[in-house]
Amino acid sequence: MPDQKPLGAQISHMLKDRGVDVIFGIPGVHNQEMYRGIEEAGIRHILARHEQGAGFMADGYARASGKPGVAYVITGPGLCNIMTAMGQAYSDSVSMLVLSSCLDETAARRGQLHQMLDQASAADSVCDWSYQANSAEAAYDLIDRAMLEFETVRPRSKHIQVPIAQLEGQAAPAPRRRAGLAEALGSCGVDMRPLAAALSAASKPLFVIGGGAAKAGADLAAVLEACGAACFETYAGRGIVPWDYPLNFGAALARPSSAQIVAQADCVVAIGTELAEVDLWRAHLGHSCPLYRIDIDPECLADMQRAEVAILARAEEAMASLRPLMADSLSQWQVQSVAHQRGLWRAETESERPGIISIIEALRAVVPEDAMIYSDMTQFAYVANEIWPMTRAKHWHHPSGFGTLGYALPAAIGGAVARPGKPTLAIAGDYGFQYSVQELGTAVELGQPLPIILWDNGKLKEIEDSMRSAQIAPNAVIAKNPNFLELARAYGAEASAPETLAQMQEAVTAAFQADRTTLIYLSPNILS
Repeated sequence: MPDQKPLGAQISHMLKDRGVDVIFGIPGVHNQEMYRGIEEAGIRHILARHEQGAGFMADGYARASGKPGVAYVITGPGLCNIMTAMGQAYSDSVSMLVLSSCLDETAARRGQLHQMLDQASAADSVCDWSYQANSAEAAYDLIDRAMLEFETVRPRSKHIQVPIAQLEGQAAPAPRRRAGLAEALGSCGVDMRPLAAALSAASKPLFVIGGGAAKAGADLAAVLEACGAACFETYAGRGIVPWDYPLNFGAALARPSSAQIVAQADCVVAIGTELAEVDLWRAHLGHSCPLYRIDIDPECLADMQRAEVAILARAEEAMASLRPLMADSLSQWQVQSVAHQRGLWRAETESERPGIISIIEALRAVVPEDAMIYSDMTQFAYVANEIWPMTRAKHWHHPSGFGTLGYALPAAIGGAVARPGKPTLAIAGDYGFQYSVQELGTAVELGQPLPIILWDNGKLKEIEDSMRSAQIAPNAVIAKNPNFLELARAYGAEASAPETLAQMQEAVTAAFQADRTTLIYLSPNILS
């Protein structure tokens, strides 16, 4: 007879066997059986202060580690609270697995603690899929399905709920992990010769590089060099191709005039990108030539951009196959023209949000090159996403798709947990920071350095600017802020408010060497 344990404990043991070392969450009466096996399985648990924070931590951990981020939450409000983070992970293709309890019976009973009308369907509206496991075997199968899909198809958040009575009931251990299945399913044999011929014949080939191309870096760079292609990066695609590649237009797709550049191309390749609204801020990329799409998501290959050639493949496999087929071409892109255009876009950015570039460049000078950066929805980050030259792929994480506030701090906590001993930085605005400020408690508990850049312009400046642009009198864009320095210190964090750029650099350098979280408060006055 196999070693019987409550199913809640067996799930933790199964996760450990599947490579899960850390779980983020908050225990409650309804999910306490899931906590029975955590320590016994040898899994570290990070206690969040709010389930949304736990979700963002799992998100940040997944982005930094390359492994699934796992969160445990309770029935009802616990699941509702984490749904924002689930939506963000779905948007940004992040491997997040949320496991929750659920009530045993909801149709015939009302008024139960944490009761919802349809919990699984609520979660299903913001994630890849949400299912209830009514047996140990179903729970094990769903967990393995999630883990396999994280490895073989576009990763997105998923939810599994297990009735409380099932979690409490005795169950046999989960079957051991099957080796090699994901690797076998991940192989691809697409014929890349037509694309190689098109690129070699093009006089102005152009690549649009998204975050899904992160593992294709060396081969992708070699292909660009061989055919003399210019490129744009999405925000998530920064750092995949060297920033100083002479024909790199950078992360400027959101600039309206980028459509005029795209229109000059005679062959466009979009690789690992949705070409979504948050990439372009317009309906159409701007091309009139053939568009080749390389992606693992069939939905992207059949979207409104209407690629002439759709290639269902992993970016790294496609580029590895394409590289040896390439022949040198006579590209007509001009290095001087690319540099000039980037200068024009930089001037536009400075004009729209004066002074921020100077602060960002002073900050970048003291941030270690291998730092993992998590930013929130704030003007400081919007500018940085355009002008900060990334030298490593997947080292800047921004909540682009769902566009939630409160992301940076908890996600950075998850990133710091994933990379102990390596630098992690959070960048937040004054308003968004208050969505998850309570996670300062979790950050301090880690006992490791975590600098937080807090940009306080005293208002919802981006919304104010948008209202003025729409000829709406700005309304509800100013809120009373707390004393952020004292608030941070109340949690046990270090805090400082540098008055000059030099003082800011000193504060950031010290924060990366500290033994705890440090809040570094910045305002536009630092430029005066």
